[in-house]
Amino acid sequence: MQFDDVILGRRSIRGYKPDPVPRELIEEILTLAMRAPSSMNTQPWNFYVITGEPLDRIRAGNTERMVAGVPQSREFRTGQAFEGQHRDRQVGVAKQLFAAMGIAREDKEMRQDWVLRGFRQFDAPVCIIVTYDRVLDGSDDTPFDCGAVTTALVNAAWSRGLGAVINSQGIMQSPVVREHAGIADDQVIMKSIALGWPDETFPANAVVSERKSVAEAATFVGFGD
Repeated sequence: MQFDDVILGRRSIRGYKPDPVPRELIEEILTLAMRAPSSMNTQPWNFYVITGEPLDRIRAGNTERMVAGVPQSREFRTGQAFEGQHRDRQVGVAKQLFAAMGIAREDKEMRQDWVLRGFRQFDAPVCIIVTYDRVLDGSDDTPFDCGAVTTALVNAAWSRGLGAVINSQGIMQSPVVREHAGIADDQVIMKSIALGWPDETFPANAVVSERKSVAEAATFVGFGD
């Protein structure tokens, strides 16, 4: 697969086949991903790759606590609620997904089920928890570097026929994740990634999120008219 094919073809996968993913393939993907750049080559990232019964326990614990109203406990800063154009983009992709899944605005039950899928890691056979070394906590370079390796990871997975979605809901109950993934105290939980073989019959997998144009995003200086 050519580089352009990966970048332009990749999309977030929210429905998976139950088929297992070989450990050797995941190791190959991680090897590729870790060629991502990092600030002064600090490579702050670590990965907890979870499948089987431990992942099922995380799914159950996340869901039970969220349904019970336990406040979320993500370990990274989320900032203020989105407003303006950022909120518009958030709502826009949600509309795309709900339309694909046939979820009506007034259908509270289906909307709730959709939300709970995120806490279950979208029922993917594998979950990768991205963490960083706590000694680096407070540095803006560190989460930036984790974003770089995560982007490389999902693209490497796509190049090998696997689907992925970067997911914050799966780590909203960090005590559950820490317990069942055995995450060391010297690590900060950054993100989770659902990973597996895409289920091409799952309607939301066909959704391609919209992107703003280069004209909107880029300012060119010194190029002339």
